[in-house]
Amino acid sequence: MPRRRNITYSSRPTHAARSAHAKGDKAFRTYDTTAIRPKRSHIPAIIGVIVLLAAIAGIVFGVLHFTRGCFGAPQVEKGTEVTIVINEGESVKSIGKTLVEAGLISNANEFTDRVSAQGLENSLHPGTYKLVGGQSVDEIIHVLQTPVASDTFTIPEGSTIRQTAEIVSSATGGRITVDEFVKAASDASAYAGEYTFLGDAGKNSLEGFLFPKTYPYNESSTADSLIRAMLDQFASETTSLNWSYVESKGMSHYDAVKLASIVEKESDAAHRPTVASVFYNRLADGMRLQSDATVAYFVGHDPTAEDVDTDNPYNTYFIEGLPPTPINSPSLECLQAVCSPEQTGYYYFYFEDDGNGGLKYSFSETYDEHRSTYE
Repeated sequence: MPRRRNITYSSRPTHAARSAHAKGDKAFRTYDTTAIRPKRSHIPAIIGVIVLLAAIAGIVFGVLHFTRGCFGAPQVEKGTEVTIVINEGESVKSIGKTLVEAGLISNANEFTDRVSAQGLENSLHPGTYKLVGGQSVDEIIHVLQTPVASDTFTIPEGSTIRQTAEIVSSATGGRITVDEFVKAASDASAYAGEYTFLGDAGKNSLEGFLFPKTYPYNESSTADSLIRAMLDQFASETTSLNWSYVESKGMSHYDAVKLASIVEKESDAAHRPTVASVFYNRLADGMRLQSDATVAYFVGHDPTAEDVDTDNPYNTYFIEGLPPTPINSPSLECLQAVCSPEQTGYYYFYFEDDGNGGLKYSFSETYDEHRSTYE
């Protein structure tokens, strides 16, 4: 059996030594050691308190932010009139936020939910509205469904972008400036993603596509919103056009608009298809169009003999084929004339005042015949 090893607390394992050690151990256990213990840092506790306070502040801020977003600013007193502006294309969510911020409703979600439940997402009209504190959500929705009374302006057939801009600026009292409108219409590619008929226009202007019509406007109208209205009108008006004749001539729809804009300036209501036939015949035979209307476009007035001799991309006395862009916004009738021209052998035409407020046209197949009509 292995010998047991005695474990002692002294090099002299006697009874007296063990007794003395026991007494010392007991005394140590009851001795106040506070003075010799390491001091504990208060920093972790302070950091913990700071973190806790920050968390509480974050929760309070979040609750307040949520409450403001859902329940809004303090509501205006009942009967107080408040004016709000709903912009073109503004979302229902954005309108709800506007109403909350104006103090007209307390809950934006209630507004959007009511609009959605009634299927009215696309029935709220842009404009400037005068609402009254105390109106219910349904009453406000009813008001926003009623189009704001607006004024109108008319773009005549054959107007250029600048002429259109001047009409818009005049109608809006200068709120939309000529330069602002012209700039907004200066690059067709900015709208081509939404209006596929602009694809061939590239980065040219929207000349030719601001459809001549009467348009409403109000205080919320912008250059962009009015341009979109005109492009929408062009899309709507041209839906029924049959472009097959244009395409059979190797021309694009953009080419057709160019030609229609020339026909717009060179014909009256009775002769559009015939004038269109003259230009088609000249194009087919490689003849220059020699249209005074294209010269007038770049000089800004009825051309003189000197103007006709000016080298310019729009001078069809100099260039082959069509000009770089349309020269105005043609009417639907001129577009129809280009899509379905009269079939003739004419290469020339001449017109003059008929003395009764109209025009007298003469068409010829040869240059000699043409000369004899005005000599």
